[in-house]
Amino acid sequence: MQIRSAAGPQSVDVSPSDLDGLRAGLRGPLLQPGDPGFDAACAIWNGMIARRPALIARCLGVGDVRRALAFARERGLLFSIKGGGHNIAGLAACDGGLMLDMSLMRGVWVDPTARMAHAQAGCLLGDVDRETQQHGLAAVLGFVSNTGIAGLTLGGGFGYLTRGHGWTSDNVTGFELVTADGRIVRASEREHPDLFWALRGGGGNFGVVTGIDFRLVPLGPEVLAGAVAWPFEDARGVLELQRELVREGPPELTVASILRHAPPAPWLPASHHGRLVAVLVVLYAGDPAAGEAWAGRIRSHAKPIGDVLQRRPYVSQQSLLDATQPHGRRYYWKSEYLPEIADGAIDGLIAHAERIRSPHSAAIFFPVGGALNRLPADHSAVGNRDAQVVLNLTASWEKADEDRTHIEWARSAWRDLRAFSTGGTYVNFLNEDDAEDRVAAAFGVNLGRLAAVKAAWDPQNLFRTNKNIVPQPA
Repeated sequence: MQIRSAAGPQSVDVSPSDLDGLRAGLRGPLLQPGDPGFDAACAIWNGMIARRPALIARCLGVGDVRRALAFARERGLLFSIKGGGHNIAGLAACDGGLMLDMSLMRGVWVDPTARMAHAQAGCLLGDVDRETQQHGLAAVLGFVSNTGIAGLTLGGGFGYLTRGHGWTSDNVTGFELVTADGRIVRASEREHPDLFWALRGGGGNFGVVTGIDFRLVPLGPEVLAGAVAWPFEDARGVLELQRELVREGPPELTVASILRHAPPAPWLPASHHGRLVAVLVVLYAGDPAAGEAWAGRIRSHAKPIGDVLQRRPYVSQQSLLDATQPHGRRYYWKSEYLPEIADGAIDGLIAHAERIRSPHSAAIFFPVGGALNRLPADHSAVGNRDAQVVLNLTASWEKADEDRTHIEWARSAWRDLRAFSTGGTYVNFLNEDDAEDRVAAAFGVNLGRLAAVKAAWDPQNLFRTNKNIVPQPA
């Protein structure tokens, strides 16, 4: 069998007996093209990405990870790591190489007394939310329940609880991982602190993470949350309201704005389906009664056309946006961190929202400022401690022959709106065609230290199917 070399486009011959040996050493299945389940296992969220591995090791535990990684290392094979497979750049898939598929490793163990959870690396956000909410606790995660926890956390991570508690990675107390030389290592503030620092934002550059320990916060099971929508002609007032709420509201209040064509959702009137609308997505992460005044202020603005801001299960809010990002659609995103929602940024967002040509694309302001700003820039590798808002321009469509139209919309909007950026960007939102300068912008002042940690833990750059950090000794 021919498997692509890690050194370049050439291939490495792998004998049937070698494959039989690998298969015998794994608890999980080893899949080749044509095997039942292969196509499903290699499928990733972004339908724009068509890379196809030659071999998939569906890992059931750390032993399988070590065995598959050793197989790739000893033969010089290209390999990739799939957790949730939700990354915009499709980093989970490698053409002609070996995919380490972690998606069967989805165990979650909650210690309600210590307010801690240990989650395996194949977990999706929804897996963690369902288990932690049994105890009225929540991890600081993202806002689409089908996202994988590993990629989210290793890239920093943000969501509804970020204003009050910082980046997702700020709320991690430890990682378990398999390193380039095959060791099983725990990284925490006391154990390999340099590696722990780098894993909190440095992506998949340092090993195969197999488990993550999250600090939990009291929340739910019921929260005040949901969404309110207005006609697009009210967009400026809605974005100005969002800005006021971000400035004046407590850290428990998160209000994200979305400009897009209205989907055929039952809570929106049929007369507006397919028309541009302005939506505020809201969560109050405290006593629902204390959030009612803020909810009232939102509802009383102008004349909403739809309102599902109500008391609901936290897990319901965490999946509220899932339908906007289905598996297999074509996606292309451009993103920046902003220091504020400036008047010019509002003008630009509205202008480019008017040019959206897909019923699925959106222009988004997501507030993140608060707890993360109170820590120094080098507290962890994620950096970007000056960010207050995430700008995300999410082009999304169905047909390949429309690629150019929708990609250019995202790029054009980004070119205009990046003038309002802090200079930083979110590494998890970088596309596969983003150049090295965008990766450098994501890591910012921490890039040099990251390169030194990379040199210490992966000097041969074994882990390179990612937004890569080239090893450079300090």
